[in-house]
Amino acid sequence: MSASNTPFSPAEYDRRIAKTRAAMNRTGIDVLIATDPSNQAWLTGYDGWSFYVHQAVILPLEGTPFWWGRMQDSNGAVRTVDVDRVGVAAYPDHYVQSTEFHPMEHLATLLKDRGWERANIGVEMDNYYFSAKAHTTLVEHLPAATFRDATALVNWERTVKSEEELAFMRKAAAISEKISTLAIERAAPGIRKNDLAAEIYAEAIRGVGEDWGDYPAIVPLMPSGTDAAAPHLTWNGDVMKAGEATFFELSGCYRRYHCPLSRSVFLGTPPDYLKRAEAALIEGLEAGLDAARAGNRACDIANALGASMDKAGIERGARCGYPIGLSYPPDWGERTISLRPNDESVLQAGMTFHFMPGLWMDNWGMEITESILIRDSGPAETFCNVPRKLFVKP
Repeated sequence: MSASNTPFSPAEYDRRIAKTRAAMNRTGIDVLIATDPSNQAWLTGYDGWSFYVHQAVILPLEGTPFWWGRMQDSNGAVRTVDVDRVGVAAYPDHYVQSTEFHPMEHLATLLKDRGWERANIGVEMDNYYFSAKAHTTLVEHLPAATFRDATALVNWERTVKSEEELAFMRKAAAISEKISTLAIERAAPGIRKNDLAAEIYAEAIRGVGEDWGDYPAIVPLMPSGTDAAAPHLTWNGDVMKAGEATFFELSGCYRRYHCPLSRSVFLGTPPDYLKRAEAALIEGLEAGLDAARAGNRACDIANALGASMDKAGIERGARCGYPIGLSYPPDWGERTISLRPNDESVLQAGMTFHFMPGLWMDNWGMEITESILIRDSGPAETFCNVPRKLFVKP
């Protein structure tokens, strides 16, 4: 596999590995086991729907990193990583979902063979893809090693996006605009929710022009009426009804990069409380965008939004955003900074967030959100260009 077939340039991967090794050095880690598929892709380009079995990128402080996973998935590795720069190692199928063997036994042997049986080994302890059994197996089979919690070590190095990454996010944003506009246009009384979800998926995967769409890390979220009080419901076979609001939280995806966007639609004449909520959300969004400047803090965005909510008499306790970029299911967030009143992380140019001040009340909900880029100067840039309002349809 030549470097030209990986998603990014060799220099981009060199930059990422150098940043990660610097972080490892700061935290006393000799060898990093990155099990998060987003981190594997970010470090090496590996891409495949194989994260339901144990796999990882092994990154030492010096020498060649290697992807490790199931034997049948090694063919995917040689097709998605630059094998001149990244090694590939695989375990046989008798380790897969076995009660007698565990893949981490195989990995422990590989680490011993490379002389790392006494190393300081970093593992992503709080991660969807690294199980308690995986950890105890490694500890059992590498008794002389010291294990360190490397949760989010790579994620933090991903927070500031390169120009190559931003180009992918702009392609994802164009898809987000397309499918959000489609959802708004198609929403009407009598339309079945699953039929609309199917149209959204079809257009998301078709993409925009030559920029094909990948599968998003989160499915379309599109609850209606009282169900919109719950932020993470998907679709069902019900029809859309007059007198109800529906929010659509959607994201285009290009080469695993996301730009989520939420808009809400009301079928009929919206009640006054929704109009007041719409005005407060828009005011809070605009205040938050103005506060989203390099050198300010994450909490400054949240507090700017909160001031508008307080003025409108709306209680909103949830965080209002998170970093976005490259991701795999089940989440398109990067799990580092949170836009909330107590997060004092300093904003830097090149950081990207889903600024999402949704309202989920007792029996209704509304979302009007933006994916944003922190610029060198001035307020944040929004990736998408869809009118910022509650869409009202008769």
